[in-house]
Amino acid sequence: MERQELESVIYEKDGPIARIILNRPEKANSQSSAMVWDVENCLKDAEQDYNIKVVIMKAEGKGFSAGHDVGGPGGPAYPEFVEAAEAGHPWAGQAKLFTWPVLHLWEFQKPTISAVQGYCIGGGTYFALLNDIVIASEDAYFQMPLPQGLGFPGGETLIEPWVTMNFHQTYEYLYLSQTIDAHEAKRIGMVNRVVPREDLDATAELIAWQIAQAPLSVLMGIKAGVKRAWETMGMRVNLQASLQMMEVTGHAGDVAAWRKENADKGYGPAPRKVVSQRAEVALEEARKRYPNVKG
Repeated sequence: MERQELESVIYEKDGPIARIILNRPEKANSQSSAMVWDVENCLKDAEQDYNIKVVIMKAEGKGFSAGHDVGGPGGPAYPEFVEAAEAGHPWAGQAKLFTWPVLHLWEFQKPTISAVQGYCIGGGTYFALLNDIVIASEDAYFQMPLPQGLGFPGGETLIEPWVTMNFHQTYEYLYLSQTIDAHEAKRIGMVNRVVPREDLDATAELIAWQIAQAPLSVLMGIKAGVKRAWETMGMRVNLQASLQMMEVTGHAGDVAAWRKENADKGYGPAPRKVVSQRAEVALEEARKRYPNVKG
């Protein structure tokens, strides 16, 4: 087996299986610039290696990924953002870091599997849910906290309509920044299987080795056919367009006022904390009108 320890990812190649292992457990596997490029470079290598048939994406630590590395009060310190801003491009850095690599994962030509444990938040859900098969441990949960937590209409690439293929569920998930546990995620089609935590790796490995029994050309043919079907529904255009919607909405006046209110009331700055505090406010207001309402 070949094994490389990169800055934020461990990359393994074991016969026909490649493993991309997120490895920033001390930072909750949050997506730094280095992590994005480590994953991207591993995908490129696995795509070009004719011996590799299947890629497994998983993570070290208690959870899969806490999403973007939001940093301190000044926000994320992504060099791609700084470089683009200095050149006068309002969202080119965001596209470079969080649109095109996500599209590459979506369009990756070989079968992919994710093994998800614990928290899977924000941009981390994209690393997990854009894989072809998603295995979740029983303690896994998913959330896109940006609408209620940061005042964005979603991530830079809005995958949720395609993950659930149910606009009612998608609206509820995004409007409320809803937290969905593994069993609910399976019920609505976000994940394939839910297994005990101790069986997570073994389940993903078994599926990968079963897939790898078929010829690579057959697997790539299946992948191309399914992706083309999704393209007739406009997923690629949607993933690109959602970045512009996110940036325009994120700079709106009412969003700026709302963020200031969150800061003044001590709700933030962590998006999940804002979501939780805002949910409490909503519950209080609902109970004034319907005392028996439950949160």
